[in-house]
Amino acid sequence: MSSNKKPKKQKFSSFDKAKAFKQLNLTDLLPWDLQGEPVQPSDFFQQRLARLKNFDLESCEESKKLLIDAICEEAIDACVQLKIWKGASIESDVANGYVDYLIAENKRYLEAPMLCIIEAKKDDFEQEMAQCLVEMQACHWTNQQIGKNIDVLGIVTNGSTWNFYKLTPEGQVYESLPYADDHPNYGLTSLCF
Repeated sequence: MSSNKKPKKQKFSSFDKAKAFKQLNLTDLLPWDLQGEPVQPSDFFQQRLARLKNFDLESCEESKKLLIDAICEEAIDACVQLKIWKGASIESDVANGYVDYLIAENKRYLEAPMLCIIEAKKDDFEQEMAQCLVEMQACHWTNQQIGKNIDVLGIVTNGSTWNFYKLTPEGQVYESLPYADDHPNYGLTSLCF
Protein backbone atom coordinates (compact mmCIF):
# COMPACT_ATOMS: atom_id res chain seq x y z
CA MET A 1 0.00 0.00 0.00
CA SER A 2 1.51 3.32 -1.05
CA SER A 3 1.22 6.42 1.03
CA ASN A 4 0.16 9.59 -0.77
CA LYS A 5 0.63 11.76 2.27
CA LYS A 6 1.52 15.34 1.52
CA PRO A 7 4.44 16.68 3.50
CA LYS A 8 3.30 18.65 6.53
CA LYS A 9 3.45 22.41 6.02
CA GLN A 10 5.78 24.35 8.30
CA LYS A 11 4.55 27.16 10.52
CA PHE A 12 5.78 30.61 9.56
CA SER A 13 7.18 31.05 13.07
CA SER A 14 9.43 27.98 12.63
CA PHE A 15 11.61 29.77 10.06
CA ASP A 16 14.85 31.33 11.19
CA LYS A 17 16.91 33.58 8.92
CA ALA A 18 18.87 30.76 7.27
CA LYS A 19 15.75 28.66 6.60
CA ALA A 20 13.84 31.67 5.26
CA PHE A 21 16.68 32.67 2.92
CA LYS A 22 16.93 29.09 1.63
CA GLN A 23 13.15 28.91 1.20
CA LEU A 24 13.20 32.06 -0.94
CA ASN A 25 16.45 31.08 -2.68
CA LEU A 26 18.24 34.19 -1.38
CA THR A 27 21.84 34.83 -0.45
CA ASP A 28 21.23 38.44 0.59
CA LEU A 29 18.65 41.22 0.47
CA LEU A 30 18.94 44.10 -1.95
CA PRO A 31 19.05 47.70 -0.65
CA TRP A 32 15.79 49.60 -1.06
CA ASP A 33 15.85 53.39 -1.05
CA LEU A 34 12.25 53.77 0.04
CA GLN A 35 10.82 57.04 -1.25
CA GLY A 36 7.51 58.58 -0.34
CA GLU A 37 5.83 61.82 0.44
CA PRO A 38 5.26 62.41 4.15
CA VAL A 39 1.62 62.41 5.17
CA GLN A 40 0.32 65.05 7.53
CA PRO A 41 -1.16 63.15 10.50
CA SER A 42 -4.83 63.87 11.14
CA ASP A 43 -6.02 65.59 14.28
CA PHE A 44 -7.69 62.32 15.28
CA PHE A 45 -4.37 60.46 14.99
CA GLN A 46 -2.54 63.08 17.03
CA GLN A 47 -5.23 62.89 19.73
CA ARG A 48 -5.03 59.10 19.71
CA LEU A 49 -1.24 59.20 20.14
CA ALA A 50 -1.66 61.59 23.04
CA ARG A 51 -4.18 59.23 24.68
CA LEU A 52 -1.94 56.23 24.08
CA LYS A 53 0.65 57.85 26.35
CA ASN A 54 -1.60 56.57 29.17
CA PHE A 55 -0.56 53.02 28.20
CA ASP A 56 2.71 51.17 28.59
CA LEU A 57 3.80 50.84 24.96
CA GLU A 58 7.20 49.25 25.56
CA SER A 59 7.18 46.17 27.75
CA CYS A 60 5.31 43.55 25.72
CA GLU A 61 4.20 42.72 22.20
CA GLU A 62 0.50 43.30 22.91
CA SER A 63 1.12 46.79 24.26
CA LYS A 64 3.19 47.72 21.20
CA LYS A 65 0.30 46.63 18.98
CA LEU A 66 -1.78 49.53 20.35
CA LEU A 67 0.62 51.97 18.69
CA ILE A 68 0.91 49.85 15.54
CA ASP A 69 -2.89 49.67 15.29
CA ALA A 70 -3.10 53.47 15.49
CA ILE A 71 -0.47 53.97 12.78
CA CYS A 72 -2.04 51.35 10.48
CA GLU A 73 -5.49 52.83 11.05
CA GLU A 74 -4.24 56.28 10.07
CA ALA A 75 -2.37 55.00 7.01
CA ILE A 76 -5.20 52.87 5.63
CA ASP A 77 -7.79 55.64 6.06
CA ALA A 78 -6.78 57.24 2.74
CA CYS A 79 -6.84 53.88 0.94
CA VAL A 80 -10.54 53.07 0.73
CA GLN A 81 -9.85 50.16 -1.65
CA LEU A 82 -7.78 48.36 1.02
CA LYS A 83 -8.55 46.66 4.32
CA ILE A 84 -6.36 45.42 7.18
CA TRP A 85 -6.95 41.90 8.45
CA LYS A 86 -5.54 41.14 11.92
CA GLY A 87 -4.61 37.56 12.76
CA ALA A 88 -5.44 36.32 9.26
CA SER A 89 -4.67 32.72 8.36
CA ILE A 90 -2.70 32.28 5.14
CA GLU A 91 -0.80 29.44 3.54
CA SER A 92 1.37 28.51 0.61
CA ASP A 93 2.40 25.20 -0.83
CA VAL A 94 5.03 24.79 1.93
CA ALA A 95 4.06 26.95 4.93
CA ASN A 96 1.07 28.25 6.84
CA GLY A 97 0.06 30.17 9.90
CA TYR A 98 -1.40 33.37 11.20
CA VAL A 99 -0.03 36.83 10.40
CA ASP A 100 -0.26 39.84 12.69
CA TYR A 101 -1.58 42.16 9.96
CA LEU A 102 -2.42 41.53 6.30
CA ILE A 103 -3.47 44.18 3.79
CA ALA A 104 -5.73 43.12 0.94
CA GLU A 105 -8.70 44.43 -1.02
CA ASN A 106 -11.55 45.97 0.97
CA LYS A 107 -14.15 43.18 0.96
CA ARG A 108 -16.11 41.42 3.68
CA TYR A 109 -13.96 38.34 3.13
CA LEU A 110 -10.24 37.83 2.65
CA GLU A 111 -9.20 37.10 -0.90
CA ALA A 112 -6.13 37.55 -3.09
CA PRO A 113 -4.46 39.72 -4.14
CA MET A 114 -2.66 40.06 -0.86
CA LEU A 115 -0.48 43.15 -0.84
CA CYS A 116 1.32 43.58 2.46
CA ILE A 117 2.29 41.67 5.60
CA ILE A 118 3.07 43.43 8.87
CA GLU A 119 4.77 41.53 11.67
CA ALA A 120 4.55 43.32 14.98
CA LYS A 121 6.91 41.97 17.59
CA LYS A 122 8.77 43.09 20.63
CA ASP A 123 12.38 43.45 19.48
CA ASP A 124 13.65 40.32 17.68
CA PHE A 125 13.99 41.87 14.23
CA GLU A 126 16.06 39.04 12.72
CA GLN A 127 13.54 36.32 13.64
CA GLU A 128 10.59 38.45 12.60
CA MET A 129 12.26 39.33 9.29
CA ALA A 130 12.59 35.61 8.57
CA GLN A 131 8.94 35.02 9.41
CA CYS A 132 7.84 38.06 7.37
CA LEU A 133 9.79 36.91 4.30
CA VAL A 134 8.11 33.49 4.30
CA GLU A 135 4.71 35.13 4.82
CA MET A 136 5.40 37.45 1.88
CA GLN A 137 6.25 34.40 -0.21
CA ALA A 138 2.93 32.82 0.84
CA CYS A 139 1.10 35.96 -0.30
CA HIS A 140 2.98 35.89 -3.59
CA TRP A 141 2.11 32.19 -4.06
CA THR A 142 -1.57 32.90 -3.28
CA ASN A 143 -1.61 35.82 -5.70
CA GLN A 144 -0.11 33.65 -8.45
CA GLN A 145 -2.93 31.14 -8.01
CA ILE A 146 -5.33 33.78 -9.38
CA GLY A 147 -2.93 35.10 -12.02
CA LYS A 148 -1.76 38.21 -10.11
CA ASN A 149 2.00 38.58 -10.37
CA ILE A 150 2.61 41.70 -8.28
CA ASP A 151 5.07 42.99 -5.68
CA VAL A 152 4.29 41.99 -2.11
CA LEU A 153 5.38 44.31 0.68
CA GLY A 154 6.39 43.40 4.19
CA ILE A 155 6.99 45.34 7.37
CA VAL A 156 8.61 44.30 10.62
CA THR A 157 8.08 46.69 13.49
CA ASN A 158 8.19 46.96 17.24
CA GLY A 159 6.13 50.17 17.08
CA SER A 160 9.22 52.38 17.30
CA THR A 161 11.38 51.05 14.49
CA TRP A 162 10.03 49.98 11.11
CA ASN A 163 11.85 47.85 8.51
CA PHE A 164 10.25 47.64 5.04
CA TYR A 165 10.64 44.78 2.53
CA LYS A 166 9.53 44.19 -1.06
CA LEU A 167 9.30 40.80 -2.79
CA THR A 168 9.16 41.17 -6.58
CA PRO A 169 7.49 38.69 -8.96
CA GLU A 170 11.01 37.69 -10.04
CA GLY A 171 11.83 36.60 -6.47
CA GLN A 172 14.12 39.49 -5.54
CA VAL A 173 13.76 40.85 -2.02
CA TYR A 174 14.55 44.45 -1.16
CA GLU A 175 15.09 45.85 2.34
CA SER A 176 14.95 49.47 3.49
CA LEU A 177 17.06 51.00 6.20
CA PRO A 178 15.21 51.06 9.53
CA TYR A 179 12.87 53.98 10.10
CA ALA A 180 12.67 55.25 13.68
CA ASP A 181 9.84 56.91 15.57
CA ASP A 182 11.41 60.35 15.70
CA HIS A 183 9.17 61.05 12.68
CA PRO A 184 5.64 60.01 13.67
CA ASN A 185 4.43 59.81 10.05
CA TYR A 186 7.27 57.52 8.84
CA GLY A 187 4.99 54.50 8.69
CA LEU A 188 2.19 56.46 7.06
CA THR A 189 4.15 57.19 3.91
CA SER A 190 4.64 53.58 2.94
CA LEU A 191 1.51 51.70 3.95
CA CYS A 192 -0.75 53.17 1.27
CA PHE A 193 -0.16 51.94 -2.27
